[in-house]
Amino acid sequence: MSVNREELKRLIDFIHEEDTAEIYDFIGYLNMKREREAIDQMDLDLFSKDKELIQQVQKSRDDRENGRIYDQEQGLKYLQHKIREFESEQNL
Repeated sequence: MSVNREELKRLIDFIHEEDTAEIYDFIGYLNMKREREAIDQMDLDLFSKDKELIQQVQKSRDDRENGRIYDQEQGLKYLQHKIREFESEQNL
């Protein structure tokens, strides 16, 4: 859909004063939406080139397919164990 920008500006000039704040907010929303879409696309582009991240995702899929999934309690115990290992290495 093609919109004549001059016509759009003219229409804005005839908007009731009490509606101007809503129009201003809506224009801000549209600009923010476009920026968010551009950032999301950049993130996708970066992620698609991150070999380590791709390997992690593939490993996670393999783990799920092979039943290697931990519940919250198992995950917490694993993390606590890893923290203790890390802290003991720091004390060397």
